[in-house]
Amino acid sequence: MALSGNVKDAAAWRRMRRLPMKEPSAPTATAPPTGHQALSAYIRTRFDEFSRSQKDVAQYIVDHLDEAAFQTAEELARRASTSSSTVVRFSQALGFEGFPELQQAARDEYRRRPPGLAGTPSAVAPLFSLDHTEFEAALAADHVNVEDTAHKLSRGDVEAAIDAIVSASKVLIAGTDQMAFFASYLRHLLMLLDLRAEIVASPSQEALGRLSRIDDQTLVIGLSAGRPHPLITRTMKLARHRKAPTLAITDATLSEVARLARIRLYYSSNTPAFVRSHTALLSLIQALAYGVYSRDAQQYDVRIKAFRLK
Repeated sequence: MALSGNVKDAAAWRRMRRLPMKEPSAPTATAPPTGHQALSAYIRTRFDEFSRSQKDVAQYIVDHLDEAAFQTAEELARRASTSSSTVVRFSQALGFEGFPELQQAARDEYRRRPPGLAGTPSAVAPLFSLDHTEFEAALAADHVNVEDTAHKLSRGDVEAAIDAIVSASKVLIAGTDQMAFFASYLRHLLMLLDLRAEIVASPSQEALGRLSRIDDQTLVIGLSAGRPHPLITRTMKLARHRKAPTLAITDATLSEVARLARIRLYYSSNTPAFVRSHTALLSLIQALAYGVYSRDAQQYDVRIKAFRLK
C-alpha cells in the first residue's frame, strides 16, 4: 500500500508501515519497495512544500540515504550545511515525532535496497580492514564515490552531454566558490581540443558580460554541490529563457540547477571528512572531456598539438 496525501503524524506512518506488503508482479533487482512508499520517494513528493533550509536536508537525505540512516542529527546537519534544529523540524514536517523516527524509516528503506545498488553494501571486499584509520576511511569513501557515480550515470545522458559539447558554437561553464576550480579545469580540457569555452565564476562585470551573450547556440554548463549559488541558478534560468542547451553537473538529484537543465549528470560526494568529496566530480569531468576527444581522436590530436605550440 502506497502513502497518499500528507502523513498526519508519526503514528499513522508506523501503522501504515505494518500493513502487509503486496508483492510486485514482476520484481527486478533494482525495483523499489512496493509495500509502502519509501522515505526518499515520499520526500520527493513533498519537496516543494519545504523551506529553503529544509530542502537542503531533503536533498541530502535522498542522495545520501546510507548516511542519514546511521548518522546523528548533528552530523547530518553539518553535512547538509544547516543546523540540527532544522533537521528536527524537517522530521516533524514529514509527520515524525523527531529525527529518531525519520532515521528509522531511512534504515528500513536502506536495508530493503537490493545488494549492489548504489549506496548499499556490496559483495566486493573492502579496501581496508575494519580498524582503518581516518585517512584510509576517506580514501575508501572516494573509491565508493567513483563506483556510485558510474552506476548513477546513464549512457544516454552521457552521450547527450557529449553531443551538446561537440555541436555547440560556444560553451559557457558556470561554477562559483569550490566549483570555480572544476569549471576552470573543464574549460582547460575543452580548450586543449580547440573548443571555444568561457567560465563564469563570480558576479563580476566581465562575467555578467558573458552571460549577456548567451544565445541558442551556447551550451551552458552549471556545476553545483549541495545548495547551488544564486549566480548559477540565475545563469541556468537565463539560458533556459534564451532557449540555450543546458547541462547540469551536480551531486544533488533535487537541485534547482538540475531541474532547470535539459541534460543532467549526477556524481556522488559522500565522505567521512569535514568537506564534500569531489573525487568523483573530477573523474566525471575528465571522462566527459575524453568522450568528446574520442569522437574524432585524430583531428583532436592535431588541435592539441597546435594549442601546446601557442
